[in-house]
Amino acid sequence: MSEKMPEWMKGLSEDDWRFVKRLILSSGSLKEVAADYGISYPTIRIRMNRLIEKVCVLDSTRPQSPFHRKIKLLVTDGKLDIAVARELIKEFEQTTKTEEKGDAL
Repeated sequence: MSEKMPEWMKGLSEDDWRFVKRLILSSGSLKEVAADYGISYPTIRIRMNRLIEKVCVLDSTRPQSPFHRKIKLLVTDGKLDIAVARELIKEFEQTTKTEEKGDAL
């Protein structure tokens, strides 16, 4: 086994790893994980979907700035509303373009 941990794994939080461990120990049964946490199946399904999205963002080979990546991760963690994220990204990109034009002069 490789000693180097993939970047997407490094990006997972301690809570994400605890969730993954519980999922593995329950043989992938979301119903069992929900029972372990004492919450409903739909709530665990949402948590699983967010984790899947987070892994996709962290594992993406598409070029993205650290800002874009951080915003996407905040959205997947449920810490930032998607509408607000879009506004922030739009403002960031406009500001970046304006700064680039200024540098070119």
